[in-house]
Amino acid sequence: MSSNNTSGSDIPDGINPDLWTAWMELRKECYPDLIEGVNPSYGYRPTLGAGIAFDVLFGICVIGHLIQLIRFRQWTSGLMMVGAITEAIGWAGRTWSAKCPYNNDAFLMQITTLIIAPTFFAAALYVLLGMLIRILGRQTSVLSAKWYAIIFCSCDVISLVIQAIGGGMASSESNKEGGDTKPGTHTMVAGIVFQLFTMTVFAVLVLDFLRRVYALAKGRRDGRGGLTRNMKLTVLALFVSFVMIYIRSVYRTVELAEGWSGYLITHEGYFIGLDATLMVISAGIFLVLDPAVLLRHEMIKLTTNGSGKEEQGTTTGNDSEGQGGVRE
Repeated sequence: MSSNNTSGSDIPDGINPDLWTAWMELRKECYPDLIEGVNPSYGYRPTLGAGIAFDVLFGICVIGHLIQLIRFRQWTSGLMMVGAITEAIGWAGRTWSAKCPYNNDAFLMQITTLIIAPTFFAAALYVLLGMLIRILGRQTSVLSAKWYAIIFCSCDVISLVIQAIGGGMASSESNKEGGDTKPGTHTMVAGIVFQLFTMTVFAVLVLDFLRRVYALAKGRRDGRGGLTRNMKLTVLALFVSFVMIYIRSVYRTVELAEGWSGYLITHEGYFIGLDATLMVISAGIFLVLDPAVLLRHEMIKLTTNGSGKEEQGTTTGNDSEGQGGVRE
């Protein structure tokens, strides 16, 4: 294919140079009105109200988790905060797109951030399970807390890199007339599928963890032990957040598998209901049931007593459930 050069842009054969130049300018500048017969990259104009609302909601999550990070210095708060920041950046891009629906920078800003943000939320769950294992004892899990962090966070990084590479490939092709975005899209789908596989394995290990905890408590002669009230609330938050991320990942997999002009990706309601809302719940549940608060006393005891407890087994806690410890 030969090409001419006008204003520094490669013009494919068969395309009117003036029309091509106008299209390139449209994608770089802010043209506020929709042009009949010319769809934005989304297939619709993003809703301004939704952009503002979710920016506010994720902003609240950022501030809340930042405060908890400063107060208690737990990795869970830090990871949730980073994920919420990434979501907020993405929704800022969609708010920008509501005003400038054809702007390519705004589109790329949201597609790259919103596809990877849940990775940080998932990492927080992996770290959280490790915290519970350290508190309750090594015999409650097939893996140590240390290996949970190493294996699953490494898988998160791999998933993130695959998705980022795919997003870069797809966005590069989207800038070309007749560009083929399928290889990049398939790469992004592979990254999300890998994340789904990782989370499925994680879910199995969480269920095994709970089985072991209740089996150990049942086997005690005094019938005590197991999860305290605070630990049960922590597991509840973990479960809710996990389900939200998992449903969202399934939706994203189907959405991208349909392609950039598929039904799901071109209908904003599905994105708001099956991505944005679920991610607000995933991050927001930990503002209400924050493990940094619920498990504070037990984490302090672990820090004070050293790391030997994890290898020895169960930790010694207070009889009061409010202390969050394992009752002996």
